[in-house]
Amino acid sequence: MSEIIKIVIVEDHPIFRMGMKELINREHDLQVVGDAETVAGALEIIEKQRPDLVIADLSLKESNGIGLVKEINSKYKKMSSLVLSMHDESLHAERCIMAGARGYIMKHEASESVVKAIRRIMSGNIYVSSSIMSTILNKFQNQPDLVCQSPLKRLTDRELEIFQLIGRGLSSKKVAEQLIISIKTVGTYRERIKEKLGLKNSEELLRHAVIWVETGTFQVSGS
Repeated sequence: MSEIIKIVIVEDHPIFRMGMKELINREHDLQVVGDAETVAGALEIIEKQRPDLVIADLSLKESNGIGLVKEINSKYKKMSSLVLSMHDESLHAERCIMAGARGYIMKHEASESVVKAIRRIMSGNIYVSSSIMSTILNKFQNQPDLVCQSPLKRLTDRELEIFQLIGRGLSSKKVAEQLIISIKTVGTYRERIKEKLGLKNSEELLRHAVIWVETGTFQVSGS
């Protein structure tokens, strides 16, 4: 690791991205060497700058942050990643760590925790809340989870990505184009998602997806 820790930020909200950049650059040994709002843009910067750490929003306009984490983990073995999200950590933190991320922070805690998380990760450790760490460790020990199960945990990474894109208002055609799959395949995923989440029709699917993208909450009526 170089004396100065080089960091790339991937975040599609300009104001939040700027705030994170200013916060990190206040530290004498931390430097943001690039920022992007899409996975494609991030990969270009990462290839050029070869940062020590990539901080990525889980929910990006054109993709899912987990995909970026997997790409970094497979292509850049010495590079670490830290995920930011507005969504419930009990649903996403474990997925991100299993995908190769070294840490997970809720967005509302980022201003207080991001520097601490960076230093923990660059020291070779994982940064998540104590409750999530207990859940992950207990899973390896075949003990019951300590965190309440969200219905969204039933979804695979791909299903969750499509659910997110639906919530962002993309039609099946647009989802198919973005993920480079057929419209028929998107339809199959939509049916699986509805079945797993107990949603009756496409209107319910769209409504719950939009609410989840906007607020980070998911609850089926009567549950």
